[in-house]
Amino acid sequence: MNKSATDVMQEILVAAVLDGIGALRAASRGVPNTLLRDLNAIHANTTFADLPPELQSALQTSVRAAFTRLLKEGYSVSPAGSAPPRPASPPRRDQRPGGPGSPRGPRPGGGQPPRGPRTGPGGGRPGGGRGPRPKS
Repeated sequence: MNKSATDVMQEILVAAVLDGIGALRAASRGVPNTLLRDLNAIHANTTFADLPPELQSALQTSVRAAFTRLLKEGYSVSPAGSAPPRPASPPRRDQRPGGPGSPRGPRPGGGQPPRGPRTGPGGGRPGGGRGPRPKS
């Protein structure tokens, strides 16, 4: 039975977290204060370079294992730009040119709205129909 992508990713992430905790414990060399210091140093703005070397190598190994596992499970892993474009779906019947509710043939003027003087609420006066400005 094939596993869903959610199940596979959940298993990958749990394994990566457990490997990371093991790497932090190894980096502390059994000293509880060092382990607490390393844990407290990790926060939302921590970069990869800020992590202990043991944790960095554990994360690199986990990432490689995750991609291998995804490929083994049959999921495609590729860069964002290399995915083949999806075929465009055919237009619905009511969206096709010449379908119900659309005029037959091209619009006069090449599809452009007619040009000419526009009259608005103010009878075509500049300023959109507002009256003269009051003098201060």
